[in-house]
Amino acid sequence: MSSVLASTKKPIKGPGLKAAGVVILQFLLIFLVEALEYMIFKVGLWTGIALLVSYGGGLYLGRKGTSLTNAVNPPIAFLFATLIILATIGGAGFHPAKIGLEFISALSGVAPYMVIGSVIAWLAHFSISKREKKSA
Repeated sequence: MSSVLASTKKPIKGPGLKAAGVVILQFLLIFLVEALEYMIFKVGLWTGIALLVSYGGGLYLGRKGTSLTNAVNPPIAFLFATLIILATIGGAGFHPAKIGLEFISALSGVAPYMVIGSVIAWLAHFSISKREKKSA
């Protein structure tokens, strides 16, 4: 983490969010932004930015030891959020062929952001775990 982020005061008092809190934070952010974007137009830029922000927010607001959860959760949260949105707002119901096509379309819109965010989150996780092993 950069020295600017490390020196800023966190909005959460105490050690930070537990793993479950990071999961809920990331899912809600991705779900809300994706639902708003899907109602206006197809999924893409704003949901991708929400994915990147969820990775950063998980690193910034999470406790020590939540970096693995932060790296793993956003793609899973995107999957569940997309399936819920397609079955409700999208009007696809649970028709497998239509949900499959719409899901692939949504995934293609956010794939670059997901890959970039995942690479950054995994590098951060390995860096943090290496630093924690050295200090222990």
